[in-house]
Amino acid sequence: MSGRTFDDDIAAISRIDSVEKILQVVCNTTGMGFAAVARVTAERWVVCAVRDQIEFGLWKGSELKIETTICNEIRGSRQAVVIDHVDEDPVFSRHPTPAMYGFQSYISMPIFRENGEFFGTLCAIDPKPMALKSSATVEMFEIFAQLIGFHLDAQERLASSEAALLDARQSSVLREQFIAVLGHDLRNPLGSINAGAEVLRRSVLDTRATAMVTLIQKSVGRMAVLIDNVLDFARGRLGGGLTLERNANKPLEAELTHVIAELQSIWPDQVINADLSIMTMVDCDRGRVGQLLSNLLANAISHGAPGRPVQVEASDSGGFFVLSVINQGAPIPAKTLDSLFLPFFRAASSPSHQGLGLGLYIATEIARAHGGTLDVVSTTRETRFTFRMPLREVRPALARR
Repeated sequence: MSGRTFDDDIAAISRIDSVEKILQVVCNTTGMGFAAVARVTAERWVVCAVRDQIEFGLWKGSELKIETTICNEIRGSRQAVVIDHVDEDPVFSRHPTPAMYGFQSYISMPIFRENGEFFGTLCAIDPKPMALKSSATVEMFEIFAQLIGFHLDAQERLASSEAALLDARQSSVLREQFIAVLGHDLRNPLGSINAGAEVLRRSVLDTRATAMVTLIQKSVGRMAVLIDNVLDFARGRLGGGLTLERNANKPLEAELTHVIAELQSIWPDQVINADLSIMTMVDCDRGRVGQLLSNLLANAISHGAPGRPVQVEASDSGGFFVLSVINQGAPIPAKTLDSLFLPFFRAASSPSHQGLGLGLYIATEIARAHGGTLDVVSTTRETRFTFRMPLREVRPALARR
């Protein structure tokens, strides 16, 4: 991209949390000792991320002469190269690169940006021959390369939009247009990534590789939740508002239990205690209430004291359904409480918290759509978010004649 430096590209890859896991899966699945993401141009080959178990001698920022790499040929052909055994390969047995760097097995998959621009490669080498030409291995590399390219494009969209939003005269219009476009554009590649992960899951993988595929699918799930929040915000701001599918004939507790189990699978080390005592039917949109709980519970886990349990309580009494999520930790500052439920707000005390700052805002909108309220009380003892709504939908009374 115009104006970008190699340091910018290295930093962009470093911001993709899944790259480290991808390189680990590549090595564990193929048995190869070296895997890397490389930025490749007509003049340079630079390491952006690396996993080196064979002391090949490269690290982040390392550079090879571009003319000595097979990646230079991949940049020209835009096609992957897969070599099981260099000495027996009819094309590469006399190629100078394997002899120069001492490898017998090699696989390199091109990484493309959304506009078709060639970014670089996801590659792996090993001094021993490896069976790499199976469809499962090649598909795994293809999916991982697509995932890296997808993240690079997402970062650039966000960076471009954040820069545009600095202009106060256009911030409102640009933000809403950006969110609407972003939410829709992310769905197709996200579905492709999830489908690819399912292909990998059906392949023969060892235990660690299976765990990594599961992690990728969980990440897809978290991204899907983020997209849903983005679209809900866009609908609310662009005039449609949140829609509800209320049903007073199905129990709510099963939905809440499912949400708690889903969050528990994402944070397996977090203790989540639940006390659900719902004795009557609740006239609500169960999916939306589950979404509200998911947002509150994720917020409590992210911001609560590490190692301390999070409590979920649900009950019905006095004609109201009440749902509370409680975590321990430092109290929320008073000045933060005033802005906590605003869109795009993220507490300054949690700079590492990722997301667009829409979770609590969407939860508030869900509460309001149900004719209810969402409140927070934060003390040195606990922080408690409480959602309260009528058990039955309250409709305006007809005017008497």
